[in-house]
Amino acid sequence: MLQATRNDDTTYRDRKRYAWLLSLVVPCTVAVGPALMLWTGEALALWTPVAFFYLVAPLLDWLLGVDQSNPPESAVPALERDRYYRRITYLLVPVLWAAFIFSTWFVATQTLPWHGVLAMVLTTGTVGGFCINLGHELGHKNSRLERWLAKVVLAPTAYGHFFIEHNRGHHRDVATPADPASSRMGESIYRFALREMPGALRRAWALEKDRLARQQQPQFSWHNEILQPALITLLLWTALALWLGLFVLPFLVVASFWANFQLTSANYVEHYGLLRTQDASGRYEPCQPHHSWNSNHLFSNWALFHLQRHSDHHAHPLRRYQSLRHFDHVPQLPIGYFGMFTLAYVPPLWRRVMDPRLLAMAGRDATHINIDPRQRAQVVRRYGLRDGAQPVG
Repeated sequence: MLQATRNDDTTYRDRKRYAWLLSLVVPCTVAVGPALMLWTGEALALWTPVAFFYLVAPLLDWLLGVDQSNPPESAVPALERDRYYRRITYLLVPVLWAAFIFSTWFVATQTLPWHGVLAMVLTTGTVGGFCINLGHELGHKNSRLERWLAKVVLAPTAYGHFFIEHNRGHHRDVATPADPASSRMGESIYRFALREMPGALRRAWALEKDRLARQQQPQFSWHNEILQPALITLLLWTALALWLGLFVLPFLVVASFWANFQLTSANYVEHYGLLRTQDASGRYEPCQPHHSWNSNHLFSNWALFHLQRHSDHHAHPLRRYQSLRHFDHVPQLPIGYFGMFTLAYVPPLWRRVMDPRLLAMAGRDATHINIDPRQRAQVVRRYGLRDGAQPVG
């Protein structure tokens, strides 16, 4: 049986209590590039936040190392009740909105070369990825306030359907071929995106349509929890266009696409190739800790509300970020999410790093791996996997 690493202190003190404030600082990096550009007069300075997220953040993860400590279960109820942790997430909502609006204003009011606009698209989209991450944390909670804040923070990037799809679809189908949000071995992140992005929207709409039908409510009504954040998106984007000009609309579309691709990147990393087994009736086993890739790297966990302790999240979706646990003997990523995203964007490098880890977890048995059907024969031959009872040379 998998065991969480224990911390048996009689009086528990959360050593990361104030480190969570980093989540409020990271989105503010959106202002660093513009400030440097105005100071130096050089538009290349706008690439500073991009370099921070994809180069410096992985380096910080490597330098700071990992933290496998867990709060003792006796301390978890008090941790969950401590409103300090919730207030951080509440405060982050307006911080993210401000960062998103600021970057849009900057692009609309400055004369930038094409590479400067591209840098701002990537920076704004990355901040939008933090919006989706916060929407993930808030959207899993039962309180009406937190669920509404999830809709509000998902709205800038036009991804309001996420918490419907994620909570009711992904958590049900995770690590199975039926899940568009679980990546398959042999599937590049770009091919995965073509399956995951439209598949998530279709599944979200189908799930919400079924819910409304059970409640005898029309699907095109205020009761539709996909249309609610979509209306906020429409109001925000319309207000920005009226204020700053129609030019901002293509910028918002492309920046939001990059934000949504950050979620796609996380989904790609979190369950790559992992597979739940089926019984004789075709039913899948319950999701277990070994059906998620995990990371205990400090910097990215501080910035992402322990999203990388993904096994415990799937086992206990309502558990708050400060209480999520490390488990021994579950799939481990070699670096935090920022570094893994960079690896994923170069598929040959991703396969070189991740395929051996996946094969070790699956005992080199193809029946225990979620493999892209189009690549199955090639993957089995390349790695000499057992496929069913017969070894393949």
